[in-house]
Amino acid sequence: MARLLPAIANDRRFLIMLALGFSAGVPLPLTAFVLRQWMSESGISLAAIGFTALIGLSYSLKFLWSPLIDHAPPPFFRRWGRRRGWLASIQPVLALAILALGFTNPAVDPALTVMVAVLVAFLSASQDIVIDAYRIEFLEERQQGLGLAYYVWGYRGAMLAANAGALTVAEFAGWPLAFTYCAALIGIGFLAVWLGPEPAAAAPRAAMAWSARLRAAIIDPFADFVRRKHWLAILLFIALFKLGEAMAGVMVAPFYRELGFSRTEVAAVGSVFGLFATLLGALAGGWLVVRIGTARALVLTGLGQMLSNLMYVALAHAGHDVPMLWAQVGIENFTDGLADAAFVTYLSSLTSRAFTATQYALLSSLAAVPLRTIGGSSGWLAEWLGWPDFFLLTTAAALPAMAIMIYLLIRLPPAPAAPGAGGSAGRS
Repeated sequence: MARLLPAIANDRRFLIMLALGFSAGVPLPLTAFVLRQWMSESGISLAAIGFTALIGLSYSLKFLWSPLIDHAPPPFFRRWGRRRGWLASIQPVLALAILALGFTNPAVDPALTVMVAVLVAFLSASQDIVIDAYRIEFLEERQQGLGLAYYVWGYRGAMLAANAGALTVAEFAGWPLAFTYCAALIGIGFLAVWLGPEPAAAAPRAAMAWSARLRAAIIDPFADFVRRKHWLAILLFIALFKLGEAMAGVMVAPFYRELGFSRTEVAAVGSVFGLFATLLGALAGGWLVVRIGTARALVLTGLGQMLSNLMYVALAHAGHDVPMLWAQVGIENFTDGLADAAFVTYLSSLTSRAFTATQYALLSSLAAVPLRTIGGSSGWLAEWLGWPDFFLLTTAAALPAMAIMIYLLIRLPPAPAAPGAGGSAGRS
């Protein structure tokens, strides 16, 4: 924590990372928790709410169009450069889509609400592609860890502003104004793009033949990755690491509502207190990665993330118990922050700078696959099993990733720490 404020004073790049992380974090709650809260209040069934996980399928498929964003010139703001130009082209349209979402009504026309939410998710995923590439190219190697910390703080701050903020505004002024407020928040990211420089690594590339451009954009990034040792096990681990958390997360909003918690209780405990618990966990996770290395940190944080789902079981038995809600939210968010710090560091370490946007989009897309596919079945599983057994199932769902993680740790042991270093952040 002591390094954060001096770093902003010495290098404005970290402030830009903070603002871009904020812009990236605003849309996610609007197509997930906030939308599910809105649909729960509109009388939509649990099964239908579960399938809203598919709204964010763009986050899992963004690697399909990341080569286009990685290579093609932006449609507007071309003088700003390739990365900044794409961000400046996407963000205003994203803000308009969020604004439009607020003026739909899931109680009257849920299909229209879902269609606009799908558009928001697509634009948000496209923004993520560019921001991830910008972050990796914009910062020097020694700045990546601290830059990621700022990005995560901005991202989590946006989730507080868009989650608790939207619920609070909706409580007093209605859903349209809540989404209008969230659309305005995207302006923070646009301001950062306007004031920030274009990364040198993203300078325009020399003209190439169509076949060579296609190979450089699509084939080479994937070929580079599959040449790595145990690449298939690595991809399976990435795809399954968040499985249990994803299944549980889809049902959190209807779960809290069924237990009788109000919007303000959910906003205060689930969003505000949950954010600080997550940030504390992220700081602890970053420290843990430095001390023991990425591989070992993944084992410990993955185990904590898995066991934290048992707090949902305890809350299901306790019912409308506010102290138990505080305990569940605190433990679950702290362990998620721990795991996120280790997991994002791991994903970044797997990315080749020659194919920044495409490879990171592929890896982060795989991490979102369980939420966007298996997570869609969470609604009818919760209806069939009941809340306690459902959350027991989400705990067990993390076991395959844990097994693969141990396998990779044995097959690809982390490099020994250099003398005087706190630990190794190896690729395994």
